[in-house]
Amino acid sequence: MTDEEEYRGPATLMLDDGPVAVEVRMSAHFEPIEGRFRWAGRTNPVDDLRERVSGGLRKATIAIPGAPETAVKLSEPDPWGGVRITGAGTPPWFPEVAGA
Repeated sequence: MTDEEEYRGPATLMLDDGPVAVEVRMSAHFEPIEGRFRWAGRTNPVDDLRERVSGGLRKATIAIPGAPETAVKLSEPDPWGGVRITGAGTPPWFPEVAGA
């Protein structure tokens, strides 16, 4: 995978009651029929985040350094304690475009 197709590194999940610092691994692929990207990944294990997601939290915003904040969907914690994150559209690690 190229750097554009994959991101591994720091991120912040913005929840209703405040930010949660995480490390993420995400990848993207372009869906030509839809004309947009689909991307997904997972966070490192964070107890507080895992508890909130287990309690029903499903939406957040992700902030990756140098890129605009992007809405994400949160899924049930995986067997390793991380939380699955998914989205569609411009991947959240693509840099901001000047003047956009």
